[in-house]
Amino acid sequence: MPVAETTAGERPPIIAIDGLAKRYASGQDALKRIDLTIREGEIFALLGPNGAGKTTLISIICGIVNPSEGRITVVGHDIKRDYRAARAAIGLVPQELTTDAFESVWATVSFSRGLFGKAPNPTHIEKVLRDLSLWDKRDARIITLSGGMKRRVLIAKALAHEPRILFLDEPTAGVDVQLRQEMWAMVRELRRAGTTIILTTHYIEEAEEMADRIGVIRKGEIILVEEKAELMRKLGRKQLILSLAEPLTEIPDSLAAYGLDRSSDGATLTYTYDTQGQRTGITRLLADLSEAGLRYRDLQTRQSSLEDIFVGLLKERA
Repeated sequence: MPVAETTAGERPPIIAIDGLAKRYASGQDALKRIDLTIREGEIFALLGPNGAGKTTLISIICGIVNPSEGRITVVGHDIKRDYRAARAAIGLVPQELTTDAFESVWATVSFSRGLFGKAPNPTHIEKVLRDLSLWDKRDARIITLSGGMKRRVLIAKALAHEPRILFLDEPTAGVDVQLRQEMWAMVRELRRAGTTIILTTHYIEEAEEMADRIGVIRKGEIILVEEKAELMRKLGRKQLILSLAEPLTEIPDSLAAYGLDRSSDGATLTYTYDTQGQRTGITRLLADLSEAGLRYRDLQTRQSSLEDIFVGLLKERA
């Protein structure tokens, strides 16, 4: 997937990655020829199991780790030749809760702004703290905050210098459900304000809830990049679940072609079909059930989730 070229009137990607690879001295390939473009203003979710290369990829884009080969531009700036300009466009929220424990919230967020050469702007810092429900904690020392509040401080630090791009590396790891929902709402608000969000997560529901596009990385390779809605349309499956009037000890031979799954108690049959097929086979199945003398009390359908799709992709590429 080469870095996309733009045509007249089309906005260039805010991040363009071409042929990126990372090889350690041990010979391990952490990343293998990554080609990827990120559009301005989108929420892009990068999914993958632990050790797939998500954090390594982010670390290289942010200038924390050096690549072995390849080229990256951020807002048109090459991250090697014009590091300062590229890095100034990026806010990074790392996985680890690393903060200045004995500083106040206000001091540490304000200091982060100064690190990028930005003039003091108390109005902006106040807005960031209010947006993150940290205003009441502005004078509190970070060591006194809960884990969830510390994570909010990390986000505030990343936003202090008004970046155009925000990287969230496993932002809700270890936080409770309520805080996760609040953070999702905050991310949507940032996107509405024009910030581009790149999110790495192993919470499938996080990507399903928020992302515009989804990339799947496995063993250092991007195996798929797709619009979320299109991914679910193309790879989604539906299941027809039949609750039988009487339990079934075995599936009749006449129904073998349908690949039905029988529940352990024999009370239900599940038929999986492709939503993109010209014919689902449901009408024929119901007729054949009747011919086999099987009656059902109820039927319902279930659409496959993004988690089903993700697990299936990893199995397929194993």
